[in-house]
Amino acid sequence: MAKIMQQRVAMALIGALAAASLYFLGKIIDQNLLAERSALALVAFTATFFTALLSTAGPLSLARAALGAAGLGGAVSALVSLAGLRYVTLGDMTNQPATGVMIVVLALLPMPFLIAAAGQGWRHYPTLFTQAWSIFVRTSLAWVFVGLVWGVILLSTTLFGLVGLTLIDDLLNIPIMPWLITGLTLGLALAVVTELSDYVSPFLILRLLRLMLPPVLLVLAVFLLALPLRGLSGLFGGLSAAATLLAMVAAGATLVTSAVDQGDAEATQPALMRRATQALSLILPLPAGLAAWAIWLRVDQYGWTPSRIFAALVALIALGYGLSYALAVLRGAGWMGRIRRANVGMALGLIGLAALWLTPVLNADRISAQSQYARFISSGDAAVLDLWQLRQWGKAGADVIATLEKTATEPGQEALAAKLAESDVAADQPSPDAAALRATLTAGMPVQPASATATRDAILGLADPSDLAYWADRCADPLPQGGPGCVLVVADFLIGLAGEEALLILRQSDGYISYDGLVLDAGLLQRRSVIAPFGALPDYASGAAMIRTLQKAPPSLEPAPYNQIRSGVVNLMLQP
Repeated sequence: MAKIMQQRVAMALIGALAAASLYFLGKIIDQNLLAERSALALVAFTATFFTALLSTAGPLSLARAALGAAGLGGAVSALVSLAGLRYVTLGDMTNQPATGVMIVVLALLPMPFLIAAAGQGWRHYPTLFTQAWSIFVRTSLAWVFVGLVWGVILLSTTLFGLVGLTLIDDLLNIPIMPWLITGLTLGLALAVVTELSDYVSPFLILRLLRLMLPPVLLVLAVFLLALPLRGLSGLFGGLSAAATLLAMVAAGATLVTSAVDQGDAEATQPALMRRATQALSLILPLPAGLAAWAIWLRVDQYGWTPSRIFAALVALIALGYGLSYALAVLRGAGWMGRIRRANVGMALGLIGLAALWLTPVLNADRISAQSQYARFISSGDAAVLDLWQLRQWGKAGADVIATLEKTATEPGQEALAAKLAESDVAADQPSPDAAALRATLTAGMPVQPASATATRDAILGLADPSDLAYWADRCADPLPQGGPGCVLVVADFLIGLAGEEALLILRQSDGYISYDGLVLDAGLLQRRSVIAPFGALPDYASGAAMIRTLQKAPPSLEPAPYNQIRSGVVNLMLQP
């Protein structure tokens, strides 16, 4: 019992120390007491170290967990610092969310390997499998407990307030106190959950996941069978379809992993489930390949950007899982063991890719900037350049812009010089002139019907200046066949609301079409999603053609072919 209490106290203190460290680091950064690059390295180390220490302590002794966490924290800190050298100011690093994802992957994925290395070897699959899922379960339950503790604290504060007591309020008003309470509670919860590992195991979740395998297999099979009949036009419209396919591959790989478990004795036993697992393994390469194809078509048309590079890497990982699973099944007996070995190899590959992303070897900003410059050189058309994006790509983007500025001084580059000049003016005006933008949009935004100027003016009057600036920029960028790159369609879309609503359709710089539902309600401008109930929203060439059609004449307004039922104050309907 004494040993258990010591472990609980130690974990609670570690959690409190982690929270206090992050709190004081935030203060140091806010007050510029440390050079920003040093602060970046320290934050990366602190967050990784304490996350790994709290996650691996229990399966490992505190000393062994601290040693492994320090090594992992040092590696992540060094790579993050290396990635930070791409930017003049580290605030620009936040413009690349994919980098944040890679940092998280690099910080979390090695933890099961650290635990396995202290036991039967860092490649011992039963340990890797069990510990990966155990870390997920322990951490999730610990955070649930933290939420419950805060719920009790807030209820207690309210209860004390009824009798005029402010003790808890006064305590919480100490700036560091909420951090300490959260950290201490998290550490204590992790200690208790680890003690009860025989009762709080991931095996219940794994058994439940197996139940989802047949439905996911059915959905993917129906999709692949229907694809040749419905065509590929909706599939290759943009990254959203590719993201859906990749998410399904990730779900499928997770379900296959849960079915094969840590060993043959623990794997799913019913013959039907084993056949379903094999079937899902065999078809995973197809959605992964379709996603990779969709991404490549967009890259081929519009060049690389950091988000497309990240999507391509995710597709590569998905293909790796899909092909390795399919080959494991096709090779016959022992297919489960081969899938387990593939999981280890793919996890190591993912860690390697995350590390490379933070090194000059896989500098997404440099690759993207050079790709956009190459598109300009090959086409000679300044319209293909997205200077705003180039400015988000750190030193690599700045170097390309400097090269473009030099090129703009040469004879015959007047269009490039004009584009750079417009971009410089926009960059120097972070607070756009709303009145001027409204006047620009009033003159340059096509409206259907043409008489709907009152609704248009009301929308422009309530819109945020940043939205006005974006709308004006998109309207000024012409369609491939000429004409403004936008249209505003006004109609009574929502019969339950008084007045009219609007549908704003914009063509983005990469050809993607965006749709915004704009609703005027109680003096506020609200946004609503736009769907195509019986198909995909038109995109790229078909979307641009639709914008041109809508600019010429107002469309007909038709009732939607579905009904709803009312039960009291609740309306229920089937979404088409």
